[in-house]
Amino acid sequence: MKILFMGTPQFAVPSLEALLERGYEVAAVVTQPDRPKGRKRELTPSPVKVFATERGLPVLQPEKLRSPEGVAAVSEIAPDVIVTAAYGQILPKSVLALPRLGCINVHGSLLPRYRGGAPIQRSIIDGEKVTGVTLMYMAEGLDTGDMIAKVEVPITDEDTAGTMFEKLSEAGSKLLLEWLPRITDGTAGRTPQIDEESTYAPNLSREDEKLDWSQSSRRIFDRVRGLNPMAGGFTFLDGEVFKVWGCAIPSPSDAELRSEWTEYAPGAVLETGAFGIRVRTGDGSIVLTDVQPAGKKALKAAEFAKGARLAPGKTLG
Repeated sequence: MKILFMGTPQFAVPSLEALLERGYEVAAVVTQPDRPKGRKRELTPSPVKVFATERGLPVLQPEKLRSPEGVAAVSEIAPDVIVTAAYGQILPKSVLALPRLGCINVHGSLLPRYRGGAPIQRSIIDGEKVTGVTLMYMAEGLDTGDMIAKVEVPITDEDTAGTMFEKLSEAGSKLLLEWLPRITDGTAGRTPQIDEESTYAPNLSREDEKLDWSQSSRRIFDRVRGLNPMAGGFTFLDGEVFKVWGCAIPSPSDAELRSEWTEYAPGAVLETGAFGIRVRTGDGSIVLTDVQPAGKKALKAAEFAKGARLAPGKTLG
């Protein structure tokens, strides 16, 4: 059986590696073109390309898969099945119709919830306690195809988008290996999605990264976790961007505001110390533990506060 694998970020690497370790024939890998990254904007290959190159696999990088050149390149491989994991482009009908066993996707949510490009980040931002992976047949719509199998993965308060990417990518690779033999022999079955139960998880925008201190401490806590380590949440300090990479909700014994703090509006600094920077929120306070001032590296909030002279009442945002 000839497999064409499509994927781009680190999330996809365990699935590709699992296929190779199990002895499946991966004829080629399709991934997004190299993109400029970092301050120097140097062209950087995707994690999938790096891994595939190390394993000696042919790599295709069409700018647009639906272009005549992209479709022709995939058609030339003549795969029996296409396996995708966070590839980053919607497959056109001409590609979906190519493999005799169909196109299979490893999606990082419990469909039909969180269809789209940022299901892992948005599930954390929304405060979900459980997410998972869905193995599905691909269709022309955005993550609308029939489902093959699911596996649930809990989200703890210690998790960030980074840790959940790792957990879900491993869960997805195991789910793929478990069901691929049944997909091959036609016994996997298909469960249509109920569109009325669907929710969407579009890629994150700059506005999604902005912290709203008038929200509850819990909402801010979840947003910061969901943005770590991809972008980080941000606010403003003295008119400059001030990133927040980590925070904590005060324990119940510390949750009540002192009388002198009640006059401050959300976003005001309440106190600083070895614990970090306590900031007023819509329903109490939150402690910033890891921050990044404009033009500098990330550091512990307590370390930053030592030299920043953040007097009570200083406003963020």
